[in-house]
Amino acid sequence: MALRLVTDFDLGKDVLPWLRAQRAAGAGVRGGGAGVLENNYESLRVLNVERNGNIIYTYKDDKGNVVFGLYDCQTRQNEHLYTFEKDLQVVSCSVNSERTLLAASLVQSTKEGRKNELQPGSKCLTLLVEIHPVNNVKVLKAVDSYVWVQFLYPHVDSRSFPETRLVLISEEKYIEQFHIQVIQEDGNRVVIKNSGNVPKERIAEDFVWAQWDTAEQRLYYIDLKRSRSTLKCIQFCADENFNLMFEAPLDISLSDSGFKLVNFGCGYLQDQEKLCRYPTLCVFTNRTGSLCVCYSPKFDSWEQITYSVFYFHKGYSKTFTAALGSSHSRVTKGITFLNLDYYVAVYLPGHFFHLLNIQHPDLICHSLFLTGNNEGMDMLPHGPLQSLLGSLVLDWCSGKLYRASLNQSYLLGLLWDTRPDCEKMAVLHCVLSCGRDPEFLEAQIIQWISENISAYHSFDPIQEFIIASSYWSIYPETSNMDKLLPYSSVLTWNTEIPGISLVTEEITLPLMKVHSFKNYWEKLNANLEYVKYSKPPLHYNNSMVRSEWHSLISEEKTGKRRSKAYVRNILDNAVKVISNLEARNSEPRVTPLLQEEDSHQRLLVGLMVSELKDHLSRHLQGVEKKKIEQMVLDYSSKLLDVICQILETSWRKHNLHPSVLHFNRRASAAESAVFHIMTRILEATNSLFLPLPPGFHTLHTILGVRCLPLHNLLHYIDGGVLLLTETAVTKLMQDLDNTEKNEKLKFSIVVRLPPPQSSITDKSSFSMEFLPLNYFIETLTEIESSNQGLDAFIGHDNVDAKFVEEAALKHTTMLLGL
Repeated sequence: MALRLVTDFDLGKDVLPWLRAQRAAGAGVRGGGAGVLENNYESLRVLNVERNGNIIYTYKDDKGNVVFGLYDCQTRQNEHLYTFEKDLQVVSCSVNSERTLLAASLVQSTKEGRKNELQPGSKCLTLLVEIHPVNNVKVLKAVDSYVWVQFLYPHVDSRSFPETRLVLISEEKYIEQFHIQVIQEDGNRVVIKNSGNVPKERIAEDFVWAQWDTAEQRLYYIDLKRSRSTLKCIQFCADENFNLMFEAPLDISLSDSGFKLVNFGCGYLQDQEKLCRYPTLCVFTNRTGSLCVCYSPKFDSWEQITYSVFYFHKGYSKTFTAALGSSHSRVTKGITFLNLDYYVAVYLPGHFFHLLNIQHPDLICHSLFLTGNNEGMDMLPHGPLQSLLGSLVLDWCSGKLYRASLNQSYLLGLLWDTRPDCEKMAVLHCVLSCGRDPEFLEAQIIQWISENISAYHSFDPIQEFIIASSYWSIYPETSNMDKLLPYSSVLTWNTEIPGISLVTEEITLPLMKVHSFKNYWEKLNANLEYVKYSKPPLHYNNSMVRSEWHSLISEEKTGKRRSKAYVRNILDNAVKVISNLEARNSEPRVTPLLQEEDSHQRLLVGLMVSELKDHLSRHLQGVEKKKIEQMVLDYSSKLLDVICQILETSWRKHNLHPSVLHFNRRASAAESAVFHIMTRILEATNSLFLPLPPGFHTLHTILGVRCLPLHNLLHYIDGGVLLLTETAVTKLMQDLDNTEKNEKLKFSIVVRLPPPQSSITDKSSFSMEFLPLNYFIETLTEIESSNQGLDAFIGHDNVDAKFVEEAALKHTTMLLGL
């Protein structure tokens, strides 16, 4: 299955054995009476997961009393918290970070014949209990409506006994905050100070929906003013304050949907059989400053289901309509939204699994949609799943807490299946975003590309892999990279995806209510500012350096070079990139790349570094210069390394020998396969104007001469696919004897060499009027000078002077038009 769920906690394995051991010891659970009967274990259930990961659970003892326990996620130990000696049902429970106070709300048991255990006229009792040690109990609320409680957890525990704050949310549509002062008495005993008068304040009222963000200590809620839904967010701070952070209009209807809470514990009140009849709504954020609201209205059709995602950090929403297959395939469970960091999963048990890319939601091909026909679908839990802090997902029906992540091996398997191109592209990005063992993942993707190099795709897999892999190599290092670097080689996608349709609409951006931002809020505000003012997009495009690169090449040919310092700086950039690239690899390469000067590619690499550095410096305000320079080096090195790795994989796969670097033998089928892959790499990089590793063109030309018939070879040369580098031409002249066939090849190559430039005479003091002799001298001089540093390609064979003489005469004839 696409989603990998690793069990982090299981009531049946982490709590039940402890309870049984307590009973077997004869001591019962402290404060729990005579012990727990086996048939009461079915009452065991999870109540809450606190910000520190600790899990609060409850069960009934043999007398029907309510028992609260805590499972410490760090020590993996259980602890009894408190026993309420009445037969009641728990609505909500929370424990403060110091484990000195417990808050709980309880209602009358639904069993027939039970007397009313609560205060007269009240339906719900909300208690505040001292539990270090168990001592006083204070009644916070005794009302005729349900109440939920949640202690705030400060981000920094700077004091031994700080003021404890408790959020209380009422079914009567108001939210309060209690300020509870605690003091230490008689050693370690912690009690409530002035328990008769606990200060409180009203935070919000007249709302219809609320969600608690455990990890970030935020409260989202929706109020209805003039029949319009408005999403608001309160941020609780460590300094005992709270701020209303934003207001955002939502184009959804909640007026007749009743009262709904998200992440306020796992109360028994929810009827899962009725979940599909009610709207589902949740808010997800991540560290990059994204803000997504996921919404599914009431289910009213057996044929299709609709859900919307409001990408507030992008300024638009997408409404999806998914087909549910045959009419007899009834929907008995509600839709589930899960937060998976860079993705949001939309899951309808037995029907579909939609992995939505929230960083780059523009194109539907960057999100993965799997239908119920997929064999991995039924492996996911069919009970309601609830996203908690981080990657934690709770299946509260089974009492299991999972750590959710994308299943790399399953996703890699999808690449090899016969699937639409949109799925393959989405899978490629999903795999690269996982971040775990990137070298292994990239090797698997390269293997897939190599095995399917001749397959037709509506996108270029090599191109997409180069861009995506380079992007993910530095994306986590700083925010805003999704706006500044290309994520994909595909800019538009018009092909429909089977089983799903969508409508995209612009939405009103959130109105920020504060003027000073830190951490997540700073990133969200930057995203909103980008949506407002950055038109067109700011993504880097290497075609920016095209004209400058052509100018430098032209100047090199004419001998008119601008400042030597400018060119030296560009070439120094290339040296740093190649050094950084070679430092990445612990094993020596088998492909003869990066071993020759190749000034043209080095100029292109250096120009890309210079332009990309300027681009990031303009838009990454506040990021120090050294960090930007390192990110640019890493990005450029990664881009070249991906190309090297593709070629390296192909070279090793076909077990090529260094003898392929000689012209005096026929090419094998393996060499032809490598030549084909190199040609595809060249096509992929040319359209994006990306640099190639120095030495690529020489190796490509050598293989081309060996693999192609002469007329095809010349066509490739004339079309610019094969470049006649100095190293390749010199080696060809040395390796081939003067048979008639070889002479024809040599002359065909020579006549395609560029004419001599004005700078040629600088290499020799013998400047004469006799053109053949000039050419002869120049050729000998260049061969001798190029022999140094080119050992991987050039041996020490004697130059065929007779052939050089004939080539010089031929060249002169061409120049004179004879």
